[in-house]
Amino acid sequence: MRRRTFQKLKVVGEKGFHHHVYVVLLDPKAAKERKLIVANPYRDKTKPCVYVGLTGLSPEERFQNHKMGVKAASIVRRFGVRLLPELFEYLNPMPFEAAAAMEAEMAQELREAGYTVAGGT
Repeated sequence: MRRRTFQKLKVVGEKGFHHHVYVVLLDPKAAKERKLIVANPYRDKTKPCVYVGLTGLSPEERFQNHKMGVKAASIVRRFGVRLLPELFEYLNPMPFEAAAAMEAEMAQELREAGYTVAGGT
C-alpha cells in the first residue's frame, strides 16, 4: 500500500508519538449491515469485512474497549473478531495528524482493493 501521507507527516522525531491506526477483522455477518453495503458498493464478497480506526491507546487495548462497550463502535462491539496487525503494525506509532490522515487513506485503499470497510472517517 502507498503511504505517502505517513512519509510526509513523519518529519519530526518519534519522541512523543503515541497514536495508532488499527484494523479489526469483522465477522462476515457484518457484510449484511445496510450501512456497510451502501458505503462499499464495489466490495469483493470474497474479501473480509474490516473496521479501520485511530486511537491514542495501544491497538490491543482499544480493541478490548470496543468489545467491552467502552466508547465502542457498535459494528466492532457486535462483529469484531480480532486485530489484523499485518495491515497496520509497521506504521505505528505516529503523531496525531499523520494518524488521522493515515486512517482515511488506509480505509480508502482497502475499499479500492475490494474489502468491505467500516470506519476510517
